[in-house]
Amino acid sequence: MSHMQIPPRRILLAVTGLTPQVVTETLHALACRVDDAWIPTEIHLITTATGAENARLNLLVGQAWFHRLLADYHLPDIAFPVENIHILRDARGMPLDDIRSPEQNTLAADFITETVRRLTEQPDTELHVSIAGGRKTMGYYLGYALSLYGRPQDRLSHVLVSEPFETNREFYYPTPYDHPIHVKRGDKEVTVDARIARVELADIPFVRLREGLPERLRRGQAGYSQVVAIANRGQEPPRLLLNVLQRRVWVDDEPLSLGATEFVFLLWLAERAQRDEAATDWSTPDMAAEFLAVAARVLNTLSSDYERIENALDWRKSASIKIAKYFEPHKSRVNTAITGVLGKTAATRYAITRIRKNQTTQFFLPLVPDQIEIVNK
Repeated sequence: MSHMQIPPRRILLAVTGLTPQVVTETLHALACRVDDAWIPTEIHLITTATGAENARLNLLVGQAWFHRLLADYHLPDIAFPVENIHILRDARGMPLDDIRSPEQNTLAADFITETVRRLTEQPDTELHVSIAGGRKTMGYYLGYALSLYGRPQDRLSHVLVSEPFETNREFYYPTPYDHPIHVKRGDKEVTVDARIARVELADIPFVRLREGLPERLRRGQAGYSQVVAIANRGQEPPRLLLNVLQRRVWVDDEPLSLGATEFVFLLWLAERAQRDEAATDWSTPDMAAEFLAVAARVLNTLSSDYERIENALDWRKSASIKIAKYFEPHKSRVNTAITGVLGKTAATRYAITRIRKNQTTQFFLPLVPDQIEIVNK
């Protein structure tokens, strides 16, 4: 029995101000190409309160320009309900009519970032982002949000319209038939034919930072400033803080949750790095004894956590390969936990790494002493 392959969701996302023509111009440039046409399955719009009404009246009501474009070029149904026009809102949840104050700027940035994050959350989608409309700051935030969350299949573009049709409020797309449009030429008004207009897309390359972001930022809501700050923090020197009494850890000032054994393991390696003895051959009985001594300082020696470590190491002491294998899963858990908090890119600065040194396999925490703080209070 054959199964029909469900086509992916193709989403066109644009920002607009008072010129909703950007939507139909971009849609025409994408979907009406002879070669390599890209037809979205749905359209989303980010705009102000006034921009939303402009878009609704000029694109969607009755036989408005969006529906005319679909009919003129025999395009399939594309989902573009009024609900897909997303209106920027202020701190009280009221629709924003413009972006003028720093507070409104921050709200717009957060709104745009969250919209892009949400639309890129499912792997079976393709997102095409147009930054041709709206205020310049809106286009900037939209492009940067795509840089933060965009995947290999996503695209960024700007639509280019030939003169004298660019910025003309009567022009929405090149019609496949004669369509008169009135334009100013000097102090006169003349009539031109929309049929001869040229609309092209300029693809904009962008740096994809998504894989470097922590999973929690890819899956959960976060503000623009927070995401950018975390991405930028990963470009700075690392900082590891361990509180021994509380058994708590911070990496890049972000809390890291570790089990008892993993905490002891990381503390052990951090203390060695502070002593400039980062490279550790943990296959030897001496290293096993050193690790157990750290566990005895941190954990109650009568506790089940300590007893489990002691028992696990005791029967392995006779063979170096068995001792080394004990530490491997703890290394993996610590590295995985750091990646979960910081993302792949920033986590590499902390990754416990395997090296060959003096004909032995050794491991080290790649931090220097002044990047590590250990407190006992």
